[in-house]
Amino acid sequence: MRTASPIRAPQRSALRLAGALAGCSLVLLVLVAATWHPLISADREVARTTHRWAVDEPTLTHAFRILTDWVWDPTTMRLMCVLVIVWLVWRRAAWWTASWLALTVALGTLVQQGLKTAVGRERPVWPDPVDSAHYAAFPSGHAMTATVVCGLLLWLLHGLGAGRTLFRSLLAVAVVSVVGVGLTRVWLGVHWFTDVLGGWLLGATLVALAVAAHQRWCPKAPSRAPGSAP
Repeated sequence: MRTASPIRAPQRSALRLAGALAGCSLVLLVLVAATWHPLISADREVARTTHRWAVDEPTLTHAFRILTDWVWDPTTMRLMCVLVIVWLVWRRAAWWTASWLALTVALGTLVQQGLKTAVGRERPVWPDPVDSAHYAAFPSGHAMTATVVCGLLLWLLHGLGAGRTLFRSLLAVAVVSVVGVGLTRVWLGVHWFTDVLGGWLLGATLVALAVAAHQRWCPKAPSRAPGSAP
């Protein structure tokens, strides 16, 4: 009988991180679903403040709309993944990783839409809105998609042996994108801050689980674990 392969240290670390992130995500989900008053009050206070800024700064608000609708939009993020998947398939030996990437991004979409339906949280409503959005509020699809896509692509890039300068440059771009898209959603008044926080936490949880799965089952997993020196 074939024995299960031992859990390696990088995989164990990814699973521990996924567990911690999943716990934080669950706590936030319960508080949002239960409409815990201190959390809802804090959300409303942040929303009122940022909406006032958005109305008072139309030029900056317009720039944020361009960024959130075109640069950091979930469709843009998924198209970027499609390009990477095509490249991986073209390499032939990376078909497993290409399938893993496609399935993880698809799973992220299913999770966010399922939670939106289950929680059914209303978006902020304003007498003078600066933007609009569809579907329920929690979690933020923009924040979750950006976290999943940027996290997975950075991990793959590191595993493929990217140079220190290139990796750090793309890491900075990824951090600005993930943080930026979340903050623009709050600024534009289409999400509560905890919607964005939930998107970040759930996206990071999915990335950690996907990394652990890749390290466990990929025929040729990246030789270096995320976090080690290139």
